[in-house]
This record gives sequence, C-alpha cells and structure tokens, in this order.
Amino acid sequence: MKSDRITFDPKIMGGRACIRGMRVTVSLLVKLVANRMSTEEILAAYPYLEVEDVQQALQYAVQKPL
Repeated sequence: MKSDRITFDPKIMGGRACIRGMRVTVSLLVKLVANRMSTEEILAAYPYLEVEDVQQALQYAVQKPL
C-alpha cells in the first residue's frame, strides 16, 4: 500500500497517524466515515484535505489498528 500522505511526528498530535503533517488524524477521518459522512462532505468540512487523503486514511486503518 502506498501511504505517502500518512505521517507520524511526536510533536504533532502525540505522534498519532496524521494526514500530511497536519493536525488531522487518520482516526478522525475513519470516525467521520463510520458516521456516514461522504468523502465529498468531509472535503467540504475540511477544504485543505484531498480525496487521496481520505482514501489513504481508510486504507491505513484497514491495515493498522488505530
């Protein structure tokens, strides 16, 4: 799996899996999707994210425990 958008930095969100070094965690995106928020709705709520950010977050979550 290509996951060049998932980053880990102990100075950002305690080293949790984040999107491109931003303070947006993979677990947040997974929770939004679990609550039936569409990718389009997520992108509207977080305009600095991209479709591939959401896709890679979900792929990462399937392969790694949050």
